[in-house]
Formats: sequence, C-alpha cells, structure tokens
Amino acid sequence: MKYIDEFRDGDVARAVAQRIAAECQPGRRYAFMEFCGGHTHAIARYGITELLPPTIRMIHGPGCPVCVLPIGRIDQAIGLALEQGAIVATYGDTMRVPASGSLSMMKAKARGADIRMVYSAADALAIARAHPERQVVFFAIGFETTTPPTALAIRQAAAEDLPNFSVLACHVLTPSAITHILESPEVRQWGTVPIDGFVGPAHVSIIIGAQPYEHFADEYRKPVVISGFEPLDVMQSILMLVRQVNDGRAEVENQFTRAVTREGNLAAQRLVAEVFELRERFEWRGLGEVPYSALKIRPAWARFDAEQRFALSYKPVPDHKQCECGAILRGVKQPQDCKLFGTVCTPENPMGSCMVSSEGACAAHWTYGRFRSIPVVAAAAEGNLA
Repeated sequence: MKYIDEFRDGDVARAVAQRIAAECQPGRRYAFMEFCGGHTHAIARYGITELLPPTIRMIHGPGCPVCVLPIGRIDQAIGLALEQGAIVATYGDTMRVPASGSLSMMKAKARGADIRMVYSAADALAIARAHPERQVVFFAIGFETTTPPTALAIRQAAAEDLPNFSVLACHVLTPSAITHILESPEVRQWGTVPIDGFVGPAHVSIIIGAQPYEHFADEYRKPVVISGFEPLDVMQSILMLVRQVNDGRAEVENQFTRAVTREGNLAAQRLVAEVFELRERFEWRGLGEVPYSALKIRPAWARFDAEQRFALSYKPVPDHKQCECGAILRGVKQPQDCKLFGTVCTPENPMGSCMVSSEGACAAHWTYGRFRSIPVVAAAAEGNLA
C-alpha cells in the first residue's frame, strides 16, 4: 500500500539499524524518551528495540492522553452522570480508566449512568440536539490534536444556541509536560532518569508546529526530533538524535516533513485561542500538578463550560498504592517492574491508565513485549523451545 509499505520495509529498517550502531560512539550510552504513546506502540509492535544496539535505551514517556488523565477528572464526569442525571459523552478508551470506589465510566454505565461512547465532539453535539430535555456534557480529553474539534463544537453550539450542551475540558499541552519532566522536583518521588533527547509527537506538531519545542531545546540542551509513527520514521529519528548527541547539538529537527511545519496549522491555533485559555495548574497522572499545562474555556464561552454550569470543584485522588503508572509515565520504571502487571492488571481488568489505552506503555508491552522479559530457561538451550 503506497505511503505505508515503504515506511515498513524490513531491509531498509535493518540498514538504518546498522547505521545507528555504526554511529554510536564507543563507551557512550544514549537515553531517548519517546513522549507519545503512538511511538511507544510502534516501538513495541515492530520490535524496534531489538534492532537497536544495547547502548541505546528508549524510555516511555507520558504521551497518551488517557494515561495522564487523573482519577479526579474521571470522578467529576461520573458524578455528572450519576448525581446530576446528565448524559456524558466521551471517547472509548476513557470509558475504562479506573476511578474512585472501584468504578470506571463503563462500570458506572452498568449502574445506570447515561454515559455514551462517541467518536468526535460532533457526535456529542448530535446527542444534545436529539435530547433537548437533557443536559449533555462532552468529556473532552487529549493533547493539541483533539483540541480544535472541541473548540469547533463549542462555537457550533453557540451558533445554534444549544442550551443543554457543555464541555468538561481536560485538554493538556505537550511542551509544558516535557519541560516539567526536565526540571520539576515533584516527580522525583519516583526517581530520576537521564534523558539525552526526545522523540517528539508528529500529530501534535501538525497543529502547534515545531517552534514551541525550540525553547526547551535551547534552555535545557536537549535535542528534539519530531517523528512520524511508522517504524522507519522512528528509526530515522533515533539516528538523527544520535547524531545530535555526538555533535553536541541541541536542536529541534523535523523528521516528519511530509506533514509538520515550523509554524503549524495557524487556522487551528486561532480557533483554539478564540475558545480556550491557559489554566494556571492542572494535575497529570504521574507528573502531579503541572503549571500552565492545560486549557480551560474562556469566560466569553462560559455557558458551555460544564465546570461553571455544574459548579464543579476538583479533588485529587491518589492512584492504587501498588500501581506503578506514575513511575512508568515518568520513565523511571518499565511495565514489567510493576507487581500488578499481567496478574491483577490486564487489558481486560486494568488497574491503571497505562493498561487502558492501546497506546499506553503497559498495554503495548502486554500485547507485543511481555514475553521478552521472561527469563529463558535451560530447556531452550537444549532445543526444546522453538
């Protein structure tokens, strides 16, 4: 299939892997964080780790919108459905994120809450039109990629004067989180991990462009390569990071030139700026409160703000004591380091958000890599294992 197969060519991948190994300097170790869960998924699915030399370590970052969603926000949405009688519409993965009291949106739905899975903000608008007698709340999550459709839905609701539609906005910002990972003492309760560079998210960068990453590349001397999600995209980006580290450079490079520009999508940026403004603080699962890392609805659009309409207050809720999602999102631990992984916590029964989304580190490791961490027994050496 054109534009897909050529980015998954095994022979080319092995050639790039050989080039990476050749350019790694003797005695030097490299640690790169892929911020986005899409890259984590690609690395696990296509066995990229096995192609890389042992001197390169890929660190899973917090870049899955479902994974970083704190319990307190899920509790708010469930409360709107169970206690306020609202119809809550949200994306599919969000339905399974564990909340307080052993609940999730899916389990709350089983208890009678009217919570519906939608594919877009436009679907939530359609529900509001179909049920004028009910309050409909769109539980909006995601990075910069999904924010413009939410802004468009709010503007459309205003144009139609829909009095029963509102948005519980949980949109978060990528550059702020990367900065927080590099400097915040709050995340060090899980330990620290050396990071030599970042594989930057392509879909986010289509909206915001490459320019927002330039500040922390300069300030923190960490190279960034914006990468596509196909295996050859990721491998080329790793090669570009190795070259930057070897040269002592800390620049923002764009591997995904077929879709990302320095300026980004200016029309989408204007739409978001019209409807949203920065929050002073927002809690991220695994990172704690991150300053200016999320968006809230502007006062001019307050009648479509569920937090204002229902007078919601936020209450932080700690994760399960044995769940290592916080450390995994921080890159300090691997999924197999968690005592719950693969036993109590599975995709069918997730205890933490990293196992919920298909892009979460635990879910990716469960699907593609969990057997790699099992020690090889002596029988294998005797030829008893294929």
